[in-house]
Amino acid sequence: MEIMGYPMETVYLTGLIVFGCITFLFVLVSDLIHGAFEVFSHILSPTLVLSFFTIWSAGGYLLETMTSVNSFLVSGISAGSALILVSLLNIFVLILLASAEASLNYAEEDLRGRIGKVITSIPSNGFGEVFIEGISGNIAKIAVSHDNEPIGQGSKILIVEVKSGVVHVMPYEQTALL
Repeated sequence: MEIMGYPMETVYLTGLIVFGCITFLFVLVSDLIHGAFEVFSHILSPTLVLSFFTIWSAGGYLLETMTSVNSFLVSGISAGSALILVSLLNIFVLILLASAEASLNYAEEDLRGRIGKVITSIPSNGFGEVFIEGISGNIAKIAVSHDNEPIGQGSKILIVEVKSGVVHVMPYEQTALL
């Protein structure tokens, strides 16, 4: 079969090259032009549409060159395969990446009551640094002593409050329950 005098292998290979390049460029600059495609992102993601046509072209080219199946059947098999692969890409990669990006944020109020470790000693009327471990990652924050008492490096601390990005801490004393 031919389209406008070109064999289907040529059409599929050209589509693969063009859509592959556009997909690659879109992935590189999608953050810069995110607002322009925000209208369409609720209906169809440009990443998914471009990926669909790239996979469809690749599948069509491979089936046309390796088999002697009818071109309409090749196009249908390629489209079905592309639909399945793009759906898997959306479910297992893109949705997870979108939710992971949002889960890395934390509010400073959430630090209150957390336990950390002093990594730079906190003098009585000065600043030091504390390290807080969490599920979403580790955080290093500037700290001051809540009671204006020095706290040595390596000590466990309890975060009492957060003001202007600085955590106010006190030494953590774990009480044993009998």
